[in-house]
Amino acid sequence: MIREVVAGALGICCIMAAELVAAQDRPGPGVPLGLAEERARRISDLRYALHFTIPSDPAARVEGTVTTRFTLADATRPLAFDFADGGPVRAESQGQEIQVEAIFEHLVIAPAHLRAGENVITFKFSAGDAALNRNPDFMYTLFVPARARLAFPCFDQPDLKARYTLSLNIPSGWEALANGPEIERTPADATTAIRFSETDPLPTYLFAFAAGRYQIETAERNGRRLRMFHRETDAIKVARNRDVIFDLHAAALSWLEQYTAIKYPFGKFDFLLVPSFQFGGMEHAGAIFYNASGLFLDESATQNQKLGRASVIAHETAHMWFGDLVTMRWFNDVWMKEVFANFMAAKIVNPSFPGINHDLRFLLTYYPAAYEVDRTPGTNSIRQRLDNLSDAGTLYGAIIYQKAPIVMRQLEMILGADGFRDGLRDYLNGHMFGTASWPDLIKVLDGRTPDDLEAWSHAWVEEAGRPEITTHLEIENGRIARLAFVQKDPVPRRGLVWTERMEVVLGYDDTIRRIPMTLNSSRTEVTIARGLPAPRFVLPAGGGVAYGGFEIDHVSREYFIHHLRDIPDALTRGSAMVTLWEDMLEQRARAADVVETLIAALPQEPDELNLQRMLTYTAQGFWHFVSNAERDALTPRLERVLRDGLDKASASTVKAAWFSTLRDTARTPATLGWLERVWRKTEPVPGLTLAEPDYIQLSEELAVRAVPQWQAILDEQFTRIENQDRKARFAFVRPALSADQSTRDTFFASLRDPSNRRREPWVLEAVNYLHHPLRAESALPYISTSLAMLEEIQRTGDIFFPKRWMDATLSGHSSASAAHLVRTFLAGLPPTYPDRLRRIILSSADDLFRASR
Repeated sequence: MIREVVAGALGICCIMAAELVAAQDRPGPGVPLGLAEERARRISDLRYALHFTIPSDPAARVEGTVTTRFTLADATRPLAFDFADGGPVRAESQGQEIQVEAIFEHLVIAPAHLRAGENVITFKFSAGDAALNRNPDFMYTLFVPARARLAFPCFDQPDLKARYTLSLNIPSGWEALANGPEIERTPADATTAIRFSETDPLPTYLFAFAAGRYQIETAERNGRRLRMFHRETDAIKVARNRDVIFDLHAAALSWLEQYTAIKYPFGKFDFLLVPSFQFGGMEHAGAIFYNASGLFLDESATQNQKLGRASVIAHETAHMWFGDLVTMRWFNDVWMKEVFANFMAAKIVNPSFPGINHDLRFLLTYYPAAYEVDRTPGTNSIRQRLDNLSDAGTLYGAIIYQKAPIVMRQLEMILGADGFRDGLRDYLNGHMFGTASWPDLIKVLDGRTPDDLEAWSHAWVEEAGRPEITTHLEIENGRIARLAFVQKDPVPRRGLVWTERMEVVLGYDDTIRRIPMTLNSSRTEVTIARGLPAPRFVLPAGGGVAYGGFEIDHVSREYFIHHLRDIPDALTRGSAMVTLWEDMLEQRARAADVVETLIAALPQEPDELNLQRMLTYTAQGFWHFVSNAERDALTPRLERVLRDGLDKASASTVKAAWFSTLRDTARTPATLGWLERVWRKTEPVPGLTLAEPDYIQLSEELAVRAVPQWQAILDEQFTRIENQDRKARFAFVRPALSADQSTRDTFFASLRDPSNRRREPWVLEAVNYLHHPLRAESALPYISTSLAMLEEIQRTGDIFFPKRWMDATLSGHSSASAAHLVRTFLAGLPPTYPDRLRRIILSSADDLFRASR
């Protein structure tokens, strides 16, 4: 007789399980590395046949069946399937009803029900909701990094790739998509049955499906059919974005096929645009999921937003080769798929934007974000140890997404572009539809260069942090007598030496000189510079290549503070801006001086990429790094500069950048009154067309400033919103905007319930408003509770949520009181507190600690 068990049950089940398995066969919670390695040795030829019944009521259970076929090398020991958070389970083995035992988050099958060779195990189950993302009229799965086990019994590890055959029962009127193409559709009275063809080998984290009231746009590019599923109700917005979205996908596919010399490997190509999706995108093979707002851009979109759309499309498309075709063996190498997706995306986007300075874009896209973590005590190595897949989400962050592409560009410089490409082709062909590790790739590449790639990898990939690089400049008789760069390891007694390519820039009155060099020792002399005229400045990162914490000489620092706008070359100017900002954070330059420098440079900045970064730094410095008195003094001038820049800008993308910063920093009654008239549509912004999301954000910024009639503004904005997904998000965020402290307190208290945090982008927007700089003092009581919630948030949230939760909590604060609360929490942590979460707190709090000084 079939025995029902509840996945995750403890107590008596664990006692009974002792009779079934020896101690070494008892799996712990999550997906431990030892369990995964043992299963990878035993299991091969894996296939899943899955069926889910999706009810229209999101509160009703999703029922499912999974039949797993595999070859087992050793049937003398128990075998554990992963399954957590689901309902009752019934099981069969080889067609016979069997008893299984629930041990922690696993379903353990005794050796009596296994056999050497082919096995067929079937489970009937109720799926957990945590990874199904269910809404009133749509749902979508998200199983990365190890969340498939929350929905169905499986071997939830990346090195057990399987073929999936899926069928769904969905409500009538819904559409569905999955990794494989649809091959059969059977309508009934209130439901539709859909069957999809078998997939190529995929890990569990890339298996996906979605169902709901989606609209479908279809296009053909280069002989390939592309389909876009979405829920956007603004037909004009869809029409304005449709073709460029298809074109960008087609361009990315063509580029990758040519670069890798491998045809797109997964047959059909669909993608889904999800309202308020947790990530920018997710690379499910044949069924990419995107955040809808990142692809359906408004007319007011900035150049950065257009570049961002092209980049995320190229990034997710690149994953079809890097991550999907060849998958990391274990999630300690998750960075490999992300670095190649980002690195390839930077190459792919270039031809679509011929007017962009792409070296400058690479600098501004990756370096500031990487520095935000790598300069902090909370930084981590690119490649990290991972003992349990339940902790895999803590590996993600700026070190993987932003630092790693910088490091990969250095590797390409070592090998040369052709040698690097040919090495990647060998790697992809050698591991096609399989798995590989970072050492596997290094082994392929190492034979293509005389450089010691293992030593290089140790410094850049296996160890945390960045080199601290100091400029040593000696001038005699108006000429350079000596120029050297000294690098130091910021970690005491580690003694690490980084090797990297650099392009040093010497600045003169009307020209610059670039000097390529290699930094490969604790002190590197630039012999070619001897005898050159004394420069106005020396910029070691001037070519946008070198990476590190740079301490520039005093003369260069003073030049940048007073003459940043006078540097003629856009790339050098952008690098000088980033270097000066980092210098300020190290307290080698006054924050007020740097903000003044940026405000003075804004009106004369001709490059939109530099302008956007200047505006970002200006707003950040204005809110967090200048004193209250300095902010009050700066406000009228800043608003005048921003308003003047908005009026004079000719391109709508530039106007959007000026307007966004003005909206986010406005404080004077005159500017707030003007913004309110813009919101009321009684005063237009010439040359800038605002869309529904713009008016929503404008109403929120007015409300958080408690302008007169702020509540009536929110009431009217709610009635204006036509898109139901945006309407639901606005209603969720609204209590965080209230001028009433008790309303905000009640809302914050509600976030302690994980069910109220399920729509993470909504939560993050609300938390940002709770901790807005104008509300920072009243939000101090939330900080300690938010810190205490981090462990649970890591367990229940998606991969980026813990870091983003801490960023949203702390980014509005700059006071000594807030810094004290964080330091007190850190000082009181027990030795058992997860180190990765401690590092998240340290990196998120870094700006707060610096600002509070």
